[in-house]
Amino acid sequence: MTVTESSEHDGEKDENNSETSSEDEKNILTSYIQEVEDRFITKQELRNTNQNAPNTRPNESYFSKLDSSLKKNTAFVKKIKNFTATQVEAYLKDMTGLNLSKYISEIAAAIVDAKLKMTDVAAAVKMCSILHQTYADFSQHLFENWQKALSFKVGEKIPNPSKLRVDLRFYAELVQASLFNNKHAFTLLGNVITTLVNMDKDEHYNCSIILSFCKHCGEDYAGLIPRKMRELSEKYEMPIPKSTLLLPEKQQNVRALLRDYYISLSKHLVKDHQEIQNFEKQNMRILQTKGELSQERKDKLESLQSAYDKLLTSTQSFAEILDEDMPTLKAQTYMKNDESMIVTGAGPDLDEAALANIENVWCDIETQRFYCELPELQAFLPTSFINKQSPPPAESVTEEVLDSELPTEELEDDEQIDEAPAAPEDEAEDSATTNASNKIVLEAFLNNLPNCVNREMIDNAAIDFLVTLNNKHNRKKLVRALFGVNRTRLDLLPFYARFVAILRPALPEVGNELSQMLRQDFKYHVRKKDQINIESKIKVVRFIGELVKFKLYSKIEALYCLKVLLYDFSHHHIEMACNLLEVCGRFLYCSPDSHQRTRVYLEQMMRKKAVMALDSRYVTQIENAYYYVNPPDVTITKKERPIMHQFIRKLLFQDLQKNNTDKIMRLIRKLEWGSEEVSAYAIKCLSSAHNVKYFNI
Repeated sequence: MTVTESSEHDGEKDENNSETSSEDEKNILTSYIQEVEDRFITKQELRNTNQNAPNTRPNESYFSKLDSSLKKNTAFVKKIKNFTATQVEAYLKDMTGLNLSKYISEIAAAIVDAKLKMTDVAAAVKMCSILHQTYADFSQHLFENWQKALSFKVGEKIPNPSKLRVDLRFYAELVQASLFNNKHAFTLLGNVITTLVNMDKDEHYNCSIILSFCKHCGEDYAGLIPRKMRELSEKYEMPIPKSTLLLPEKQQNVRALLRDYYISLSKHLVKDHQEIQNFEKQNMRILQTKGELSQERKDKLESLQSAYDKLLTSTQSFAEILDEDMPTLKAQTYMKNDESMIVTGAGPDLDEAALANIENVWCDIETQRFYCELPELQAFLPTSFINKQSPPPAESVTEEVLDSELPTEELEDDEQIDEAPAAPEDEAEDSATTNASNKIVLEAFLNNLPNCVNREMIDNAAIDFLVTLNNKHNRKKLVRALFGVNRTRLDLLPFYARFVAILRPALPEVGNELSQMLRQDFKYHVRKKDQINIESKIKVVRFIGELVKFKLYSKIEALYCLKVLLYDFSHHHIEMACNLLEVCGRFLYCSPDSHQRTRVYLEQMMRKKAVMALDSRYVTQIENAYYYVNPPDVTITKKERPIMHQFIRKLLFQDLQKNNTDKIMRLIRKLEWGSEEVSAYAIKCLSSAHNVKYFNI
């Protein structure tokens, strides 16, 4: 197919789509017009019948033949109190056999008091019309009951808004059906609508009542046409029939009243929109300073959002029915300025793209592989021994605890604690697990563990333990051996953490027990507040940091450790905090779920450094830890060189090796030596021996 044929084909397709959409719109408009016409005809026929009722009512002899017994009539009144549209035919059938002359006032009261649904209104109007056409005094009794039900004053709280919503439509339908002969029927309806509008221009509690009236009775009393239908009517020049119930001047008055209400509703929407935006801004500031919102603020935001959504939906419905424009709602803009954020370091803020970038977490590919790529245990163990989804690390600290004030018992020196908590003693060992050969093999394995100083060796050790040494007694001994790593062998901590991470799918209890022991040891050192055993303290926090990076230790708990250390930020606590940040600070800072809190704690640490008179050694440690976690944004300006200069540098400084000397020499000879610029730069590069590797000189 040629390009011309293709474009013609696309053009035909667009024309067909346009024709189809036009036909659909015409069909929608035609069906709407037909529906409106049928509705107006039905209402007009009912109105004519009710207006002619005095001439068609039966005489006294008709009622004398009907049943006037108290039992059946009172039973009928009780049925009417529980009126439903599905039973209307049964009610009408009962009416044909009963003389209700003495019970008309009770029936009128029962109809007004009945808790109708919107779907019951049409059936209720039909039954009231038949009662009006049969009993002369029914309409007067009904109107008197409506006067009582619809009488309320400005400022008076509406006791049952949902009932009033249905009652207002019901009464409006009765009025337009000409059920009431007196002139006060229209006046009562007008007073109710005016009162509802005027008493509610601030809070708009009556919004659903007025909106319901507009939807169901707006075309009769205010000449309302939905915007979509009005636009289609103008587009295809097909007029929509209008109601003749009220004169156009009176319809205009009702429409003006409803428009005033819509204007006040629009102002309320804009005000609430601004309020919710301001509240969100406040929440952003709190997040940036505290790291977390209180539950009270979360609940308030949810409440504000829910109320705003309801108001927005109501305003949109009003705008469509009244054919008005929606108010302009300004979009929220988050400016990164001095007012909305705290800046104490030169490090860049982490945006979503940065958080998604794995290079922000790990320094290089090798480090990423060390922490993220673990051996597949399926190759060594039956599948039934392996948990497909490793359980998350156990958390003894929740977000609420992390964001609340630290309890004093967490920080007080416990005088009863004289030594660090030891690992639990073994239970009684059975003969199967304590024979001499098992002990010798396990001792040899544990003695060799400190020699596993690369990834391959520690992986092999983990697999070896799973395959040959995996029993309850050995697992406990292993946990104690890992926990008891020499305080000077900090280089082993990443490998021991990887060892536990490899075991985790098959033996999650090893990681859980080790984490629990480290947690207790950390609390012990914090509570003692002594100035000895600094190497043991650093070992504990660095071990915790390594477990965090393997997701064996909860991020929330690691942040809690940092918070505890920052609370009493002095002496050994400074070194512990800095070591914890050096090991897992970058990981916490680059993780979306812990970034905000880590950032807040970093800012808090820098503020403490600024206001405290610290030793220069501590100041250096704090700055090193901070800028390691949140490095300053350094922009390296690359020198722009001509293409020929870049080519010469590539040949001499990158490509030149002993095995391609002849090839490079031929390319150098082919340079444009007649050009003074090229020859001068080539000689400069040839004489720059410091840019060439030693063995290429």
